[in-house]
Amino acid sequence: MSCRQILARVSLVFPGAVALKPASHSSRLEGWSPQMSFIPDRTTHMKTVNLAEMLSRFSSHWDPHVIADYNENDVMVVKFVGEFPFHKHDSTDDFFLVLDGEMEMDIEGEPSRTVKAGELFIVPKGVVHRPRAEKEVKVLLIEPKGEPNSGDSDREPAPKPRI
Repeated sequence: MSCRQILARVSLVFPGAVALKPASHSSRLEGWSPQMSFIPDRTTHMKTVNLAEMLSRFSSHWDPHVIADYNENDVMVVKFVGEFPFHKHDSTDDFFLVLDGEMEMDIEGEPSRTVKAGELFIVPKGVVHRPRAEKEVKVLLIEPKGEPNSGDSDREPAPKPRI
């Protein structure tokens, strides 16, 4: 079997694999060493994500949906109206980018902050806060994988499905 045939079979099992380690000219396997290695082609996973289209896929509130991965973080979109319980995250900041609508961020012991479409608000780790909105708001969130969106509150964490 030629090296090209082997590569064709490997690419069926590992789509996007890239062969490395070209051999010297003396190799009998058409320019590839028998110790060739494979790494994933990271560019095959690069794609444009349409936020409006992702938000149109669900109607539930306080139910973040994962739309992308960023390092060891989930990038999510969420819709909400009403108020979430006061809570804090001891080990991570909380990132909110308002895409559509307007929200209030209540901070324990401080005046509420209004966050409008096109604005972002970051709650430092350990700060007790509560997002709320009078009308439906659409928000992009970034948080570490596995971090419960409910922080230390008694509210059940959202499952964070991937769409």
